[in-house]
Amino acid sequence: GGHLNNAAAQRNNETVHETLAILKEKIDDYLLEEENMKIILIKDLKGKGKKGDIIEVAAGYGNNLVRNNTAILASPENMQKLEEEKNQAMLREAELVQQMKELKEKIESQYHVRCLTICADVSDVDQVNIMVSEIEEKMGGVDVLINNAAVDLSNLFHLKNAEEFKRTLDVNVVGAFNCSKRVYKHMLDQEYGRIINISSTNGINTYYPMCIDYDASKAALISMTHNLAAEFGPYINVNCVAPGFIGTDNELDGYDEEFLKEETEKIMVKRYGKPEEVAYLVRFLISDEANFINNSIIRIDGGQMGSC
Repeated sequence: GGHLNNAAAQRNNETVHETLAILKEKIDDYLLEEENMKIILIKDLKGKGKKGDIIEVAAGYGNNLVRNNTAILASPENMQKLEEEKNQAMLREAELVQQMKELKEKIESQYHVRCLTICADVSDVDQVNIMVSEIEEKMGGVDVLINNAAVDLSNLFHLKNAEEFKRTLDVNVVGAFNCSKRVYKHMLDQEYGRIINISSTNGINTYYPMCIDYDASKAALISMTHNLAAEFGPYINVNCVAPGFIGTDNELDGYDEEFLKEETEKIMVKRYGKPEEVAYLVRFLISDEANFINNSIIRIDGGQMGSC
């Protein structure tokens, strides 16, 4: 009797392990993240230009499709939910690819430059290596790096968990480290380079506990700026831009008029910023006119007076 019970228990254990293995594989498939979109603007088609003409612009995308704060059981209902999340992720991925295609065409037609778009998770060092290797092969290297990829998994503090916190740091901080480490040798070899880290006033004097992980990541970028500037001088200028409340589509989405009014009242110029105003500052920092600006943290917030 004991032998039969042991055999049955073993079969049950094997079944459980097989089920968990299949479930884990499915969950891994559904943990799709569109973290980063890269657009590389380089010299005009005639090959004119000088060092510094290569510009890298990064736009961050983050979608956590499966949260780790609840147990997922192998029930038909949960498997159906995972399937729906997978379909949503595939749809978002298709939309991202289309957005990249449209942006590439717009850049090429409006600025008459070649443009290369690459999807990569900057928190994954292997993907970063593949991305930069492709850039080097097709474009000749990165002269200017703008670390702008980020995720913001805002949630009420008591609902936050360590996995989300780690994911935010992985993309926002480790991602900037991975990209900087991969491109700096090319910059040093040619004795020219620019690295711009996009931080936030959230890392300086605006505090929202529901963004505690995001705020910590942006403060870390400020520290990283000082360290990279010290490491890469005198040939690579490393600066940091800290925007305040900027009226991007993602920033304004979901906010009601009352909240927007409250935030605007905290800004001395009584309005939120425009995305192009941040771009103008970045464009200046990578120009020859900014050769003597290094190791600086530059706020662009309209005179934001903080959140407390």
